[in-house]
Amino acid sequence: MHIHTLEEWQHSHNFLVNQDRAEKNTKIVMLITAITMVVEVAAGTIFGSMALLADGWHMATHVGAFAITVFAYQYARNHVNNPQYTFGTGKVSVLGGFASAVALGVIAMVVGIESITRLFNPHTIEFNQAIAVAVLGLIVNLVSALLLDDHHDHHDHDHHHHHDHNLKAAYFHVLADALTSMLAIVALFAGKFFGLVWLDALIGLVGMLVISEWAYGLLRETGTILLDGGVDKKIKLAIVTAIEEDSDNRITDLHIWHIGQEHLAATIAVVTHYPQPPEYYKNLLRQIPSLSHVLVEVNHCQGEPCLNVHK
Repeated sequence: MHIHTLEEWQHSHNFLVNQDRAEKNTKIVMLITAITMVVEVAAGTIFGSMALLADGWHMATHVGAFAITVFAYQYARNHVNNPQYTFGTGKVSVLGGFASAVALGVIAMVVGIESITRLFNPHTIEFNQAIAVAVLGLIVNLVSALLLDDHHDHHDHDHHHHHDHNLKAAYFHVLADALTSMLAIVALFAGKFFGLVWLDALIGLVGMLVISEWAYGLLRETGTILLDGGVDKKIKLAIVTAIEEDSDNRITDLHIWHIGQEHLAATIAVVTHYPQPPEYYKNLLRQIPSLSHVLVEVNHCQGEPCLNVHK
């Protein structure tokens, strides 16, 4: 019977990045967006601007996307030590990013359909009022983008927003709003001064294409992680090199997958003529910081040294 603590040999599954600031800023942005959404949808309906309505609709759906972002943060934090999750809740934020990317794609589709409709059936636009509200929307979007972009925070030297897919999705939603606001302003000015009313709907289609590209990129990035794929080949090569440069070790089986946004797990089968304890091989990998959970199977090669064994 063991009479000593086992903590030395146990793994921590708390792979969450520091998310408190991101969650707080997302809540602020969600509130600001909700208020602006009501103003823009009402103004777009009254003044007859498709570009302005598109901006308001973006904001309406983005409020829901921000709610997903906040929920993902809270759920991951509240269940971080739940034994039901084998490797913790590190992927919850990735799942939140995936769900938001789906919402972003739906937004693009709705805007595209409505823009095509307005292109063939143009509506009368009250340009002065519509421009004023579009400028307001752009200002709100720029402020929101600064709140969600930790790149400008000198305390965050690791730039976690590049790895936090949940926050990245929220940031893309804000950028989509900002883009639509800018395009709306251009379209409204062109309609007012040059009579190019059709440009309002055409620019809606341009916005649809750009937003679709963002949504597709985020879906591909998060989907790959959720399906345990997309691990950097350099990491795999680093593992193989570290193990096989030592003694006559050869890796016969290697599996690597994400258990969090910046954390990896690996199972490694090693065959060698000179077997060592598993901890010995883990120490060979200590220079790879993203490896947070490693299991090593050591097989003794009988007979001749295993210098000719291949992966």
